[in-house]
Amino acid sequence: MLVNSVIMRGGTSRGLFFHERDLPREPAARDEVILRAMGSPDPHGRQIDGLGGATSSTSKVAVISPGTRGADVDYEFCQVSIDAAVVDRGGNCGNLSAAVGPFAVDEGLVTPGAGTTRVRIHNTNTGKIIVATVPTRDGRFDPTGDFAIPGIPGTGSRIQLDYLDPGGSRTGSLLPTGSPQETLDVPGLGEIPVTLIDAANPFVLVRWRDLGLTGRETPDELDTDVDLLARLEHARTAGAVRMGLAASREEAGATLRAVPKLALVGPPTTYQATDGTTVDAAATSLRVAALSMGQVHRALPVTAGICLAVAAGVDGTVVAEQLRPDDGGSERVIGHPSGTLAVAAEPHLTANGWTVDRVSVFRTARRLMAGQVHV
Repeated sequence: MLVNSVIMRGGTSRGLFFHERDLPREPAARDEVILRAMGSPDPHGRQIDGLGGATSSTSKVAVISPGTRGADVDYEFCQVSIDAAVVDRGGNCGNLSAAVGPFAVDEGLVTPGAGTTRVRIHNTNTGKIIVATVPTRDGRFDPTGDFAIPGIPGTGSRIQLDYLDPGGSRTGSLLPTGSPQETLDVPGLGEIPVTLIDAANPFVLVRWRDLGLTGRETPDELDTDVDLLARLEHARTAGAVRMGLAASREEAGATLRAVPKLALVGPPTTYQATDGTTVDAAATSLRVAALSMGQVHRALPVTAGICLAVAAGVDGTVVAEQLRPDDGGSERVIGHPSGTLAVAAEPHLTANGWTVDRVSVFRTARRLMAGQVHV
């Protein structure tokens, strides 16, 4: 069987893009096509018999269809497990979202503008709207420019993503428990303070120091610490239960592989990025590392950046406590393993609790290949 597809890079992620019309309508048959295309499940963890890249950042699929809810296009994100026959639709991928607008332009799903094209995207995973401002030229997406993002070599054109009303993507509330800080009883860690937040994706935010870490650890050091990863998974699943996403840690571990995600957070710290350069503490607001599908992300999921920027503006969160006293304003520069990410958010307190109207981030994207995948 041959299926039309496009390989796109969005931010620091890469994935297969399908038109919904080209996939089977029956859910099990559709998942089988997606799994075969990506080379999953692979017990060796390599996805050597498919187009996946054997990391959480490169085992992703986007399914695009005509827009609903006033959007130009609908976009369903699928996180494909590498070693299991699981297609997780539990949340969105902020990085891959950056490629949806360019895909829509190049596939003729929107009418391109002269210099930029606004693409209104309905993410069906979360029910949220993302507005992408896409550079265009001669009726096509223009990928050339001088904007650089850490984790990607070279430069590209700057794509602006505005996440509208991102709070409560899965739980219905920006702070699912109503509190900016909770205490979780985690096997192997005991009682630890966390912030549970849901902005574009649900996240469990944990301080480095509560894990006995400094914030200078590299992704490889974290990924090879099997005991640490097990404790972090316990914290993630305990957070899922407290957020109301699962009835038990066992259920969360079995059925919620992609969400909630977990991020380690601490004060600005000078550390070495993955390319060998030094990230100066003075240039950042926070030092962060995020986990996705049990692996440490080599950059930062955009949805993690959104949650962190929002949490930084909410009094009493474990994130706000890490900020320098003079770090005000709406923009936060988040230090992550590959460099930094700037995110602008202005949460505010209402009679019904904390809310945020819009969060803006900037990414690049590129169309890598178009053709047919054999499944």
